[in-house]
Amino acid sequence: MVSYIRALLEVDEEHATRIRQDYWQRYGATLLGLMRHHGTDPQHFLWHTHQFPDLKRMLVFERGLPAMLRRLPGRKIVFSNAPAHYTEAVLELTGIRTCFDAVYAVERLRFQAKPAVSGFRRVLHSECLDPRRCIMVEDVPANLRTAKRLGMKTVWLSAATRQPAWVDVRLVSILDLPRHLPRLWRRRSLP
Repeated sequence: MVSYIRALLEVDEEHATRIRQDYWQRYGATLLGLMRHHGTDPQHFLWHTHQFPDLKRMLVFERGLPAMLRRLPGRKIVFSNAPAHYTEAVLELTGIRTCFDAVYAVERLRFQAKPAVSGFRRVLHSECLDPRRCIMVEDVPANLRTAKRLGMKTVWLSAATRQPAWVDVRLVSILDLPRHLPRLWRRRSLP
């Protein structure tokens, strides 16, 4: 992304890095800042910043993930700030694509990336979901804050020792999720 920003805005690497970080902090996604402030074509940005010929070797995931996901009850939906081509590639390479009922990449959400509430609402509406019956599993706390405001239960994947108030469960390993489901459902708000 830094290389893209450098070329787009004709700035040095340090300035491009600051812009990327600032937009990510302010909007939850660098793309949103580039669109808002520089009229960047989102398709062009997403294509050029998500080319990883060595993606398979770069991926790190827990081997038991596919089996664990298959055992989880309920529908499972991917809500990603990444473009569809990248999201689908990651799901296929990790062997978990068939574990999900739907995939919402940022293009499908009209580029309303997390943590914007509009992206969440689009997924909920499209899938006819009551947020009070959903659990959001995420590694970015700001995204969980929006989920919590909408009424979802929240699971934060993090090794951090402090847990924000809007996080119901913090896990170091996603493989621990099934063990915490009874507690999450007990806390669920019923209509």
